Amino acid sequence: MNGPENGDPRLILPFTAIDRGALAVAGGKAANLGELILAGFPVPAGFCITTAAYDLVAADAGLEPTLAALAGTQPEDMARLAELAKEARSCLSDASVPDVLGRVIAEAYGKLGDGAPVPVAVRSSATAEDLPQASFAGQQDTYLNVVGVESVLDAVRRCWASLWTDRAVSYRAT
Repeated sequence: MNGPENGDPRLILPFTAIDRGALAVAGGKAANLGELILAGFPVPAGFCITTAAYDLVAADAGLEPTLAALAGTQPEDMARLAELAKEARSCLSDASVPDVLGRVIAEAYGKLGDGAPVPVAVRSSATAEDLPQASFAGQQDTYLNVVGVESVLDAVRRCWASLWTDRAVSYRAT
């Protein structure tokens, strides 16, 4: 089996490989981009860093105690939610990107500009986004005109950390 340590291609997916069926691994924005491509609309080349990649980083970031505490916190306890959100952001902001993930991101990014650094947008694409019962629009951060692999990796870490802003945590709790 080809796991993350061996360069599992499921860590990233090109937009052309994504559709509505990929919502759980790619999120709403990416799924919609894939659907637009399938419908023949012109969409710039790009790729999605999947939930498998996030899970890989989150597992090493030490988030489990914070997530357990969040699960046991009442939505009305805004102070506790904010404290736990800060812990989660810190864990992810400080997390290192495993070499295998850094390599696949660098390779996919390099293909966008035929090896030359090109400006890209790094956006969250929450898996619970744009559902009939909830919309996460505007809850996580977006970074525009990101140039260079190291800048992309930094923006990805900051997007992951933005899953845990006070606003996003409170929204999910309620």
